[in-house]
Amino acid sequence: MSAEQIASPIRVGVLGFGGLGQAAARVLAGKKQMLWVAVADREGYAYVEEGLNPDACIGSYQSRGSVGYLQPSGILSDRSIADLIAQASVDGYFLALPNLPNTFIASVVHQFIESGWQGVLVDAIKRTSAVEQLLELKDTLRQAGITYMTGCGATPGLLTVAAALAAQSYAEIHSVKITFGVGIANWEAYRSTIREDIAHLPGYNVEKARAMTDAEVEALLDRTDGILTLENMEHADDVMLELAGICSRDRVTVGGVVDTRHAKKPLSTNVQITGRTFEGKISTHTFTLGDETSMAANVCGPAFGYLKAATSLHRQGTYGLFTAAEIMPQFVR
Repeated sequence: MSAEQIASPIRVGVLGFGGLGQAAARVLAGKKQMLWVAVADREGYAYVEEGLNPDACIGSYQSRGSVGYLQPSGILSDRSIADLIAQASVDGYFLALPNLPNTFIASVVHQFIESGWQGVLVDAIKRTSAVEQLLELKDTLRQAGITYMTGCGATPGLLTVAAALAAQSYAEIHSVKITFGVGIANWEAYRSTIREDIAHLPGYNVEKARAMTDAEVEALLDRTDGILTLENMEHADDVMLELAGICSRDRVTVGGVVDTRHAKKPLSTNVQITGRTFEGKISTHTFTLGDETSMAANVCGPAFGYLKAATSLHRQGTYGLFTAAEIMPQFVR
């Protein structure tokens, strides 16, 4: 999509306004090709045709717990997503939502389908099983006139597509190993994300992590000095690379370290792709993210790049479900 083709900005909505949703608002504030007009959280929503003010929305959420208290455009609602879909004129939504329970994202997608809304949806979903639920909706999304991009964060997302690109050097892929380091100065800014990570720990699952109180989370972090070490995670990079024909999912592993008390990353995030070239040589490509880039930057940037790419597809009449490993993101200016 050229600059000439988007003389008017893409009108964007953000669903979910925790740490990731607030970061998305900050990212959009610097974009000329996208206009942030709609937002919803658990208790309310806001819609302004001329564009929302990030500072005002974040202030409302942090002081009173919902953008529904934003004056004069906020509206309190216990069905905020459905109400926002019905009211707002939006080209595409970024689903910055916690996937707790594991069926939550799919249930939100059903709301869009049932409403008759047409446009673009992008998520930064993590779990393989959650993406598999969306794959079952592929034909339904196509028939509904929705272009959906899934797994468009950092991992899955940025690192998955890096692996897909690096794989082109090889005749056969032996392994894809994703290792991430995340530094968060205050875990409460990303409560849902941390709970999703806890769900991957031995002895925990999605239901148990979701049911934990903030005090129980803090007690767990006290026992680990704020460090979560995650191995062999159920991450959708595997199914995405399998669907793209890169390698079978059993050759993909994901793990990492999350420091919930310091902004500095405990280790550098990277993906290693090992394979055999057509000459018979075994080699490894490594793609490493800069330590200065935050989790929010590495999730929101790709998500909006994919939203732009999906908007181009939607305007050409291409609907259905796609993964980050199938489509290249487009840079949003």
